[in-house]
Amino acid sequence: MARSKQEVEDKLFRQRHSLAHVLAQAMQRYRPGATLGFGPAIDDGFYYDFILPQPISDEDLPKLEELMREILAQDQGFAREELPGEQALARLQQMNEPHKVEYARELLDKKGLGSLSFYVSGPFVDMCEGPHVQSTREIPKDAFKLHSIAGAYWRGDSDNAMMTRVYGWAFANKKELKEYEKAREEAQKRDHRKLGQELDIYAIDDEVGKGLVLWLPNGAVLCNELERLAEEWEFKDGYHRVRTPHLTRGILYQKSGHLSLYKAAMYPPMQLEDEDISVLQHEAQKAQPEGEEWNLDLSGAYFLKPMNCPHHHRVYAARPRSYRQLPLRLAEYGFVYRYELSGSLQGLTRVRGMCMNDAHIYITEEQIRDEFIRVMDLHRRYYDLFEFKDYYMRLSLWDPEDPKGKEKYVNDPTAWEYSQERLREAMKEVGLPYEEVKGEAAFYGPKIDIQFKTVGMKEFTVSTNQLDFAVGKRMGLSFTDRDGQEKVPYIIHRAPLGTHERFVSFLIEHYGGAFPTWLAPVQVLVLPLSENFLGYADRVAEALRGHLVRAEVDRSDEKLGKKVRQGAIRKVPLLLIVGEKEKDEERVTVRRYGIEEQRSFKVAELVEQVRREVAARKHVKSWADVEALPPLR
Repeated sequence: MARSKQEVEDKLFRQRHSLAHVLAQAMQRYRPGATLGFGPAIDDGFYYDFILPQPISDEDLPKLEELMREILAQDQGFAREELPGEQALARLQQMNEPHKVEYARELLDKKGLGSLSFYVSGPFVDMCEGPHVQSTREIPKDAFKLHSIAGAYWRGDSDNAMMTRVYGWAFANKKELKEYEKAREEAQKRDHRKLGQELDIYAIDDEVGKGLVLWLPNGAVLCNELERLAEEWEFKDGYHRVRTPHLTRGILYQKSGHLSLYKAAMYPPMQLEDEDISVLQHEAQKAQPEGEEWNLDLSGAYFLKPMNCPHHHRVYAARPRSYRQLPLRLAEYGFVYRYELSGSLQGLTRVRGMCMNDAHIYITEEQIRDEFIRVMDLHRRYYDLFEFKDYYMRLSLWDPEDPKGKEKYVNDPTAWEYSQERLREAMKEVGLPYEEVKGEAAFYGPKIDIQFKTVGMKEFTVSTNQLDFAVGKRMGLSFTDRDGQEKVPYIIHRAPLGTHERFVSFLIEHYGGAFPTWLAPVQVLVLPLSENFLGYADRVAEALRGHLVRAEVDRSDEKLGKKVRQGAIRKVPLLLIVGEKEKDEERVTVRRYGIEEQRSFKVAELVEQVRREVAARKHVKSWADVEALPPLR
């Protein structure tokens, strides 16, 4: 009988989780005295964190794998045991597992659990919620591989102990494992951290701060081109651009609800001693909703903004609004700052400072469906432009049965059901594939997350669109309806291009650093055959730059072959070779990245060709694509 996708995924999850325990058992044999951190299943396998009496290296991984296969062959079962709190703590202390003891105390004292579960497999015991397979015989011996070692702070906090994390891949069978290994090899070649350094795109400097990106000239070009694209398309779609400060007073975030929910992810407040904040404290005291307790001392403190929406809401509130003005679409590439734990920072994908392709659309209830369809159509156009294929939409919903629902979500069941149904209607109309997931909504409304897979088969959220039915009321936003009554607008939060940091990382890996001409940091590189032709090469580059084409001249004294190879390493879309013949005939010989055939053009023809290519924002992959470029308008 064929199993459903969910059943297959559940089985694979159990196998991966069980392999983490098998790894831990093998490690305690290999390094007696090793103590345990966490060991979960993850998207492509599993990992386990250890404090080791002696370090290990990549050379130890095959030996650990061999021990794991020996354990699998022993047909060990996974038996669950439930112990009352004190007995559970005593057991962990007897096992000499200090980190497990710390976590167990938190579960018992802070989260109020009365008992803790353990899983026993052969001689190995671990505090664990499960689930696991019934026996190690259910796990294929040739469908997993230990692939890397990393350092990881206990619980992701740099103030805690550094642990050794061992990662493993695990799949349903050997074929899937091999396919994944091949994809990972390609992903390593395209890793944005590797290419970002090789192509001079960005740097992160500890003297500036962890997770704070310095865009080098090539990276700044990518950001500028993305902003130009967004400005053009948003202008055509009726957006108005705004600019807002990088910081604001705490009262704004108290009113929006962000301070109570996101304070842990925000930079610390800045208190200015020479300012009288008593008026703001009084206003905050009057404004706090029933059931919330605000820290009034933070009302006048300044915070670096973690999101742009509260600022945009104040732009909306700066003038009286009528239903005739809605939808009102306010857009900004706005800087935001979030205090991510240092252990979680990673290249451009997890940073502390980011610039977001943000917009907030203020609408009436009747406009929800059509406006959301319009937003999703904009996403589709962006993704078609960048030739994105492997993505899907996730409708993230409220979970009324979540025991922490009152802490996580605005308590308005009628509004939740109404908003979620409007998004379902919009998604069905758009026709893009989506799935529904409970419990992942924003605190103020349901959202659409756009999930992508990288070349390394990892999935992440590249952008999010949210329907907000609650914050408008909290912030005192209103419009005059056609009947003269004051009403609260719904708000769509949307960011189709996400943040520069995450989107550029995705583009680097998507294109392997070989960007389309319109996006490439250097669009044209002129290669003179010798220094005798530098003057002509400069004139060609100047003709291109006169039409805002990013053109450079290779002024080195290397041979032509070396210059061509260097241009290919830099992944420049067009290399122009100029020598005696080209100079005499006012021509250039053109080599295009990824196309073997060379062609010769008059300089004026080449300038026109590049301008057409940039204006069309086409990804040229053949000379036929060049010939099909639309004329300039």
